Amino acid sequence: MTRCIFGKFRDASGPSPNRPWRIIAERLSIFDHGPVTDIPPNVPPASDTPPQSSSPSASPSPAAPATSPKSLSTRLTQRGVRRSRRLWHNYGVFWLGAVLVGLVSVAYAKLVDFGFELFQRMLTHGFWLPLIVTPLGAALAIWLTQKFFRGAEGSGIPQVIATLQDSRLSKSLLTLRIMFGKIAISFLGILCGFTIGREGPTVQIGASLMYAMRRGYRRSSVHIERQLTLAGAAAGLAAAFNTPLAGVVFAIEELSRSFVARSSGTLITAIIFSGVVALGLQGNYLYFGQIKAISEFNWALIPVLIVASVLTGVAGGLFGWLMLNVPRWMPAQLVNLRRARPVRFAFLCGLAIAVIGIVSGGTTFGSGYAEARGLLESHAALSPFYAVLKFAALCVSYLSGIPGGIFAPSLAIGAGLGNVMAHVTSVIPLPAMAALCMVGYLAAVTQSPITSFVIVMEMIDGHQMVIPLMAVALLSTQVSKTIAPSFYHTLAHRFLTPTVPAPRQA
Repeated sequence: MTRCIFGKFRDASGPSPNRPWRIIAERLSIFDHGPVTDIPPNVPPASDTPPQSSSPSASPSPAAPATSPKSLSTRLTQRGVRRSRRLWHNYGVFWLGAVLVGLVSVAYAKLVDFGFELFQRMLTHGFWLPLIVTPLGAALAIWLTQKFFRGAEGSGIPQVIATLQDSRLSKSLLTLRIMFGKIAISFLGILCGFTIGREGPTVQIGASLMYAMRRGYRRSSVHIERQLTLAGAAAGLAAAFNTPLAGVVFAIEELSRSFVARSSGTLITAIIFSGVVALGLQGNYLYFGQIKAISEFNWALIPVLIVASVLTGVAGGLFGWLMLNVPRWMPAQLVNLRRARPVRFAFLCGLAIAVIGIVSGGTTFGSGYAEARGLLESHAALSPFYAVLKFAALCVSYLSGIPGGIFAPSLAIGAGLGNVMAHVTSVIPLPAMAALCMVGYLAAVTQSPITSFVIVMEMIDGHQMVIPLMAVALLSTQVSKTIAPSFYHTLAHRFLTPTVPAPRQA
């Protein structure tokens, strides 16, 4: 018997009465991936029952068929079940994890928006209420974090980077307990008016959720766990901003800092599944809406782009230096209080955030999404001091150690710097200037220029501004590197160094 290239069978010896059973046997051998057993024509197979002793009185009984249709259907069913289980372990667990990342990301975004709406309603009853609510909420948030959710503080991106470099940290930084703590404490922070974002926490949430899916594999390994963590983090960022391309770039440039061909399919698959869920629940939307791009090139744009790059690069580098070198500029008493009494220090941070928010007229509370979108869409100018006040509120919020990200506040600070430049020059319209400074400041803080301009480009549909966005991102990153090292990777190194109390420094 020979097998054709199209999967059919041809008998070289001619037709045979056992041909249907031979074909079924061949098919079963394919599922078993074993050798094909040929059944000789006109020869019945041996029976499984032991031979009966011959007696003169016993009448000869006809030979039973080798395999009944019922037993064949049972074997086919068993093979199908085993094949389904194998497919589930190979693909289903991963797909389910990606879908869950999309669901949790959307639910978390809705929860954070709801929390800030409650805070804004509170402001309508009295502008002075943050002086009471924000410090008390900060103290409660840090107490809960220090008591029950160590490892959930800060952005969450340094934790993911640390686990990718040392897989032993995953069991303490990427647990479901940390994930729930990240969601709950960051919601409490935004409910009290802290200047934090949800995008960084979504990265750790996605990584924690996908890392937990490793239990669905029969044989997990360090490689599988690393791929799950990387894919979950990328899918979380993509779902948070509705920027699928930025999720891939972020995983390559910032998290792993390398491109492995066999990892690309894993990343894209996770982003597709989580993105489809996010689009199905929220619709296809632009994070900041579509802006009026720069219509035509003008040589006068070059000096403006250079100034914007230097301004945002210095501001972003200054933020990184301040957060990474706290003992070098903060008074010794506050440094000791931050280390020994983090809850009391958080209370003081909350009081400072409340004062800054009242001075700014309430514009520095929250992530700054509404203020940035107002500059990009409605041409509404803010106070020239908005960027400085927002910068101070973000620094104090991050120093407190509360779980929360810096992506959205950084974009708001960048938009504020663009607002300042729009007061000085009219060469570039305010929306385009705000977008350029947004990508410049974000690139300076993260020192990830490709991720920064891809994120902003996808959020504003600014494909016509690709070249200016790329130029500002690259120049501001170089300026930032002369002031401070990589922000996220330096914090991740503190998790890898046992002598440094990384959770309190994050």
